[in-house]
Amino acid sequence: MTVSPFDHPLLSGLLGDEEAARHFSVDAEIAAMLDFERALAQAEAESGIIGTDAAAAIIPVLLSYKPDTARLRAGVAKDGVIVPELVRQLKAAVGAPHDAGVHFGATSQDVIDTGLVLRLRRLIEHLDLLLTENILRLVGLEERFGSRALTAMTRMQPAIPIQASDRVAVWRTPLQRHQQRLSEQSKGLLVVQFGGAAGTLEKLGDKGPAVRAALAAKLGLGDAPQWHNQRDALAEFAGLLSLITGSLGKFGQDVALMAQSGTEIKLSGGGGSSAMPHKQNPVKAEALVALARFNATQLSGMHQALVHEQERSGAAWTLEWLLLPQIAVATAAALRLAAELAGQIESLGH
Repeated sequence: MTVSPFDHPLLSGLLGDEEAARHFSVDAEIAAMLDFERALAQAEAESGIIGTDAAAAIIPVLLSYKPDTARLRAGVAKDGVIVPELVRQLKAAVGAPHDAGVHFGATSQDVIDTGLVLRLRRLIEHLDLLLTENILRLVGLEERFGSRALTAMTRMQPAIPIQASDRVAVWRTPLQRHQQRLSEQSKGLLVVQFGGAAGTLEKLGDKGPAVRAALAAKLGLGDAPQWHNQRDALAEFAGLLSLITGSLGKFGQDVALMAQSGTEIKLSGGGGSSAMPHKQNPVKAEALVALARFNATQLSGMHQALVHEQERSGAAWTLEWLLLPQIAVATAAALRLAAELAGQIESLGH
C-alpha cells in the first residue's frame, strides 16, 4: 500500500503510464507556468501595458530560468500555491526597474489554471493516440475471430448463440464515441484562463480582452472569459475519463469472465501465481476493472470541486489537485493495459 501507486517504482509497472505522469511532473508544471508568464509579457508589451524594454528584459530570463525548488516548496506551505514564490524569484532575476512588468495584472490562478490546460492539451493528444490503438486492435480481433460462435450471457446465465463480432463490437463502439467526445470537449477545455485578482482584469482597463486574446493566441489556446470559479469543463473532462475507464473495465470484466472456463478465449502472457505455477491469471483484465472503479469513485470528488465560494475557492481548487492527476494517469494506464490485453487474445470463440 502506497500514497500513490501510479508513480510507485514497482506498482506503476502495472497501474502507471509514464507519458501521462510526465505531464503532471514538477518540471512540466513549472515549464507551463513560465510559458504563461513569457506569453503574458509579450502580449502586454504589444498592447502597451508594459514597455517593450521591460519585455526585452523579462523574456530571456523566462526562457532559461531554473527556480529554487526548495524555496518553492516552502512558499507553497506558506501561501498555499506555488506562484507567489515563483513570481518573487522571477522578479529578483529580472531586477529593477523591469521587475514590475513580471506577472503584471495576473493572479496565481491564471498561471496555474492556464498551465494546467497547456499540460492537458499534451495529455489529450496522448489519450487520443491510445484510443486509436485500442480501436484498431479491436477491429483486428473482429477481422480474425468475428465469425466464430459464442454463447450470449444475460444476467450471468447462458442465453442464445451469438458471434464473436457481436461481443467485440460492444467493446469497440463506446471507445469510438469517447474519441469523438474527447475531440468535442477539447474545444471548451483548452482555453486560456486570465482574469486577474477577481476575474475583472482591473489593472488592464479597456485593454483586458485584447491582451487576453493575444495571450491565448501566443499559447495556442482558445480565448474565453475568465473561469476562475467555473469548473464545469474540468468536471466534464473528468467525467469523460471515467467513461473511458468504465468502458475499458467492461472489456476487462468480460475477458476475465470468459477466461474462467478457458473454452471461449485463449490469452498469452497471463500473470503467474507464487503458490500455483499452473495458473495464468488475467492480471490486465483485473486491473481494468479496478481502474474503472477507481475513477468512478474519484469523479464524485471532482463534482464536489464545482462548489467554489464567491470569486475563488482555495478548498475546492486544492481538491482538484488531489484528484485530476490521478484520474488522468489511471485513464492512460487503462488504455495502455487494454491495448496490451487485446494483443494477448490468441483465440476468441469456437
